[in-house]
Amino acid sequence: MRKYLFIGVLCLAINTSAAEVYSPGEHINKSFKSYGFDFIDNNCTVCHDDETPKGDLNLLDLGPVDENNIGLWKSIWAQVALGEMPPKKKKKLTTIEKLEFSDWVRQEMEQVMKDKGGFHAHKAPKKGNFINHDLLFTPQIDGLKLKPTASPKRIWRITPQEHITRLNVLINKEPKYDPSKPGLRTYGDAVPTNHGGELKLYFGVDRITAWQGGTVAYATAVKSVPVVLSTMRKHGFASYADMHGVNSAESTQTLNKAKDILKYMAYGPESLVSNPAQITDDPKTYEKVRTEGDLRGLPSSITYSTKILRPLTPVYDLFKDPKKKASEQEIRKTITYLFEMLTFRSPTTKEIDKYYQVVNSTISQLGQKEGLMMGLTAIFLDRDALFRTELGEKSRADKDGRILLQDAELGLALNHALSYLKPDAILQKAIENGKMRSREDVKREVTRMLENESFRKPRILQFFREYFDYDLAGYICKDDKALAATGIDKRAATSYYQSLFYASASTDRLVELILEEDKGVLKQLLTTQKLVAHPRDATFFGQFLELSEKPKVDPQIIAQEKSKLVAIDAEMKQLKKQLKKLTDKSEKDKATKHIKKLSKQKKNILEKQKSYNKPGIAKAEFSGKEIFARLGRRSFGKGFMDEKRLLTTAPKGQRMGILTHPSWLISHSDAMDNHAIHRGIWIRERLLGGGIPDVPITVDAQLPDEPGTTLRSRMRVTQKEYCWSCHDKMDPLGLTFESYNHLGMFRKLEHGKPVDTSGEIIDSGDDSLDGPVANAFEMITKLANSKRVEQVFVRHAFRFWMGRNETVHDGPVLQAAHKAYQESDGSMNALLVSLLTSDAFLYRK
Repeated sequence: MRKYLFIGVLCLAINTSAAEVYSPGEHINKSFKSYGFDFIDNNCTVCHDDETPKGDLNLLDLGPVDENNIGLWKSIWAQVALGEMPPKKKKKLTTIEKLEFSDWVRQEMEQVMKDKGGFHAHKAPKKGNFINHDLLFTPQIDGLKLKPTASPKRIWRITPQEHITRLNVLINKEPKYDPSKPGLRTYGDAVPTNHGGELKLYFGVDRITAWQGGTVAYATAVKSVPVVLSTMRKHGFASYADMHGVNSAESTQTLNKAKDILKYMAYGPESLVSNPAQITDDPKTYEKVRTEGDLRGLPSSITYSTKILRPLTPVYDLFKDPKKKASEQEIRKTITYLFEMLTFRSPTTKEIDKYYQVVNSTISQLGQKEGLMMGLTAIFLDRDALFRTELGEKSRADKDGRILLQDAELGLALNHALSYLKPDAILQKAIENGKMRSREDVKREVTRMLENESFRKPRILQFFREYFDYDLAGYICKDDKALAATGIDKRAATSYYQSLFYASASTDRLVELILEEDKGVLKQLLTTQKLVAHPRDATFFGQFLELSEKPKVDPQIIAQEKSKLVAIDAEMKQLKKQLKKLTDKSEKDKATKHIKKLSKQKKNILEKQKSYNKPGIAKAEFSGKEIFARLGRRSFGKGFMDEKRLLTTAPKGQRMGILTHPSWLISHSDAMDNHAIHRGIWIRERLLGGGIPDVPITVDAQLPDEPGTTLRSRMRVTQKEYCWSCHDKMDPLGLTFESYNHLGMFRKLEHGKPVDTSGEIIDSGDDSLDGPVANAFEMITKLANSKRVEQVFVRHAFRFWMGRNETVHDGPVLQAAHKAYQESDGSMNALLVSLLTSDAFLYRK
């Protein structure tokens, strides 16, 4: 088999020494000639010269970083940063040496790519683990000089979830928080995805009384607009918000959607219909006047009630009387309202004047009605409607060059950390009265918001979604044959993807319940036996049974079914003969209906008999307290609206925490089978704090196609020398989950053999964790009780709420946050208070 270029096997014989004191982040005044060449020559070419090019890699001719060799330098940077160079058998770099050299390589790559889009790979959330964990959690390291930390000045583009929630409150009313029914969708919650996992803004669905056709026809006909702002998220955290802009296509779409929103704010469902008769409390009146023919899937197939349910705002007042000329006062009032709702702050007089001039101009060109609509859409593209600034322009720098955020910038930063809506009255008053200018001010407000259950905090739930990735199951496209091979019936297969979005909502609720207790949050999520379940979950939480495991069917039952089929065939034959002779329409209809009934009975029996020779599922049985889960607005006819759930316990001996729930397992599978590599990477990165280098482009990352063999057997190809240096850190972790199939069902056999769930924790950074494990339960138990795992969790929380990767200078912040988490017995609230009152959150530089 061909050898592939793979940096993971680089060998280093280290004899360089670090500077006496190194301060990360400062410019390293060294060149390739004075530093890089000697480093490579003295430490790398022992194994990578023209005589011993290990991994087919010869570094003798490696020159300074340039456009042609930047890919190779990037791999060297990753290997040194992750501690993969030199191999364990060789002399190791000191921590400071590795840090300085990897920083130097990154600095050189940034310089080379400065005018070519820049080098940003190290800023991606997945690269956060490239910083040595011990550097961050060791109180003091000789030779390392830390500076007071701060986050960079930046302009954040708001997230897609935040944007669509802002728009939603303009056209839809949401119910107030009901403490007797926690879990139901409430004002302030994020807009949930629909039955197909799409994030959309829906118009008037709370007023729909009837439509023509079935559920698909409804979904096609109803007015909705998809989220406009793009983001990048496959697994893990979405790319940080300050790495995104708004392109011309998104700007155009925003303007188009803004006009739809303004029309609905002004006219309600009248803006959605072509015939005024569609607005009626009696759908039968519309049936008398509607266009002849098939209207399924068309907006003209829907009728709306006359009851006004949308918010009535200054936009409504402005358009209420089409014959009345809009006054300057009314226009300015509407501009102010829209600006505050879209930007979360009050406009200045200058800003109101600017938009008033825009509106006046469009009125003069298009007339009042169209001019008002067109002019007001401009506010939707205001910078602060799409971005949030953290520039500290009103503050003075301290002795370290840091600027403390104040007033609106600090208030909106804190608000964004928890909420998608504009600041509540208390926070807004604090901003206006100069009470958001210190660490104590932030602590007061964040403590208040965390303690108030009616103040919704969707950003916290979004963190856990992106940390665990359990919400991605419905987006994993499954092969039809692979679905059938799991024993799932046709009916369940038809609603398969919808069921997984139900499952995501259930897992959301479980996370919220554990957050309400706020004790040992991470450990509880990893080990809980609690389960929030919908009846559809019984299949996925069930046990997969191979044919040899299924109970034998009683021969008497088979004989009875055979007799039943003979009787049905005879009766159908007789009815068909009679049907030919019948002349009375009602009699013919009656006979036809009975034939269809018999045909369905026959089909059901035949399907049941086929199942005797197929794998099966022993469905889970649930019982417990009735609770509720949060779903989107009706988007699929009468489907996807069952908010009821049971708080129950997982099947005994089969589940332990979220990592063994179908929502997580399916999220880390592929179209055909489990994905032990993805599962292992998740454990390595999210719990152990390790990193995995990017797969070299020369590697054909495919497992052999060998039907009838186990996944473990097919993964033997990753044990080749050039692969195993990375795969040994993920495969043994992911293979412990082989007691579940790719739909998350528990199983004991795979292709007739007992499932092998053995694995191993390797190079975790904590010797007490390393070693073989028998199964996922043993591994999860070890990890859930680990101090290191807690610290890695804190690192991920830091990234999410600071919007950037941690640096070595953030070590004291992370140590304080972990201490707060430990001393509060694993309180998420305590962790958040610590992070959101830290220098990394408060200061910019």
